[in-house]
Amino acid sequence: MTAHDNLHSKLVAWLKVILPVAALALLSTLFLVSRTIDPSDAIPYAEVDIEERIREPRMTSPTYAGVTTDGASVTVAADEARPAPEGSDTASATRLRAQIATPDGGQADLLADSGSLDAREGLLTLMGAVEITTSTGYRITTDQVTSALERTDVQTAGPISATTPMGDLTAGRMTLGEDTASSGSYLLLFQDRVKLIYRPAN
Repeated sequence: MTAHDNLHSKLVAWLKVILPVAALALLSTLFLVSRTIDPSDAIPYAEVDIEERIREPRMTSPTYAGVTTDGASVTVAADEARPAPEGSDTASATRLRAQIATPDGGQADLLADSGSLDAREGLLTLMGAVEITTSTGYRITTDQVTSALERTDVQTAGPISATTPMGDLTAGRMTLGEDTASSGSYLLLFQDRVKLIYRPAN
């Protein structure tokens, strides 16, 4: 073996030791000089959120589903709900959505800015730009609607305006409920100063 070959073998042997050590040293340096994350930075924000939740408890995206005594299915959802305050039976909610599907195949979808649920009376109240859309082609707007949860009984608190398959309609009030004269059938009833502007289909 020549001196050159001997030198080459020694060099390779040393490099096998030096290179891994150098790599480890380089990685260690990177971790040491990288910015250390301080977990305490997020604590003040977390404390504020926790304190607010304790002071004003709420539920995010709550849902309710049930069936009325006449067989209609009712589902209610909201962006946020707050439980009833002490001494009250009424919980509140924001961006409230409800759907009533009756056994005869009909459906009514209700949307409101806010609402409340009276657990004692079993009443859902929708308030603020309430919109009702029915599967029969009616789109009704009003300021406030109450809906019973144990039976199909939807009533507006005041005047309504609506677009219908027949034209534009206004009335002093509206109700949706089971037809007492025909079991299993449901009526959408407009009352008080009803006015229809008939628009025939083209």
